[in-house]
Amino acid sequence: MTSRERVLTALAGKPTDRVPRLLYEEAIGYTPPIERLLRERCGGQAPRDYFDMDITSVTFNPTELPRERFTEWLGPSGAEALASGQVDEWGVWWKTGDFHHFAHADSPLRGMEDAARLMEYPWPDLEAPYRWQGVAERVAALHERGLAVAAYAGSVFEQSWYIRGMEDLMMDMLAEPAIAHWFFDRTAALQQFAASQFARAGVDIIITGDDIAGQTGMLMNLDVWREFLKPRLAATVRAVKQARPESFVFYHSDGNVEAAVADLIEAGIDILNPVQPECMDPAAVKLKYGERLAFWGTVSVQQTMPFGTPEEVRAEVRARIRSVGKSGGLILAPAHVLGPETPWENIVAFFEAADSTPMH
Repeated sequence: MTSRERVLTALAGKPTDRVPRLLYEEAIGYTPPIERLLRERCGGQAPRDYFDMDITSVTFNPTELPRERFTEWLGPSGAEALASGQVDEWGVWWKTGDFHHFAHADSPLRGMEDAARLMEYPWPDLEAPYRWQGVAERVAALHERGLAVAAYAGSVFEQSWYIRGMEDLMMDMLAEPAIAHWFFDRTAALQQFAASQFARAGVDIIITGDDIAGQTGMLMNLDVWREFLKPRLAATVRAVKQARPESFVFYHSDGNVEAAVADLIEAGIDILNPVQPECMDPAAVKLKYGERLAFWGTVSVQQTMPFGTPEEVRAEVRARIRSVGKSGGLILAPAHVLGPETPWENIVAFFEAADSTPMH
């Protein structure tokens, strides 16, 4: 099987020659310490090629809009923010900290109470044709290499709070719902456009998601999520399926999202990520939802990958394949980015166990 055949077969709930597997970061980028480790150990090859990962990713082209359009929105620190080079195309200043790869999101609309002024905020130009030039050709070239292709279409709740500030957005949802709906409409419209464009370009897996849970449960009442976010997610799924029915839609949320899983299925989600094993039992989730949902992730990045022995990594990988991967339906990966403590030996053990464990 090619990697792409393996991935598509697994996502269809059918057995494969081995489990499709990759490091989580192949779709989003590596943390700096892990990037350095891989560069040192992969002998000049890209990690994707060194480990023969099954999925790679594409994205749209960079914006040509000037960041200076955010100067007035960034307040007294506007000049400093723009000089830092850390303001993204949404106007969020990602202040790097002194603890590994973590950054602080300085939200440009935090504290603003003037609703009319909020609605004057400049948004990205993701709908501009130049942002999408060459994407279909890049996807086709990766398919020719036998790789499955994923692409991130953006978030709705997270992107909204990056701009508005989490506390302000959560208060809007309770006290000023019209403002919250306006933010969600704007971010969802761009997500739906990007998702449909990626689908038309032939992307196999469209990545969506929002962190809507912590390790003990949902960050918001399920009915609130159903009012503000579920309909917009369902609209994104519809946009993908209308553009290219065979594309799969992936939903990411860290934490214990089990309360929303049935709703995610109802919204049309095909793949749940990451099924964080510290707070969700991957085997139980597979048993309950495996006929309607595939899973991507499941291997601990809080315990096993950084702090376990290579044999403990192999044991967890084997357990996931035998319970979650049985009869297909699993893309095996660490449940999130690998922390800086993760040793090379554990990364190697992850791939060795994945490739040597039978799928039945």
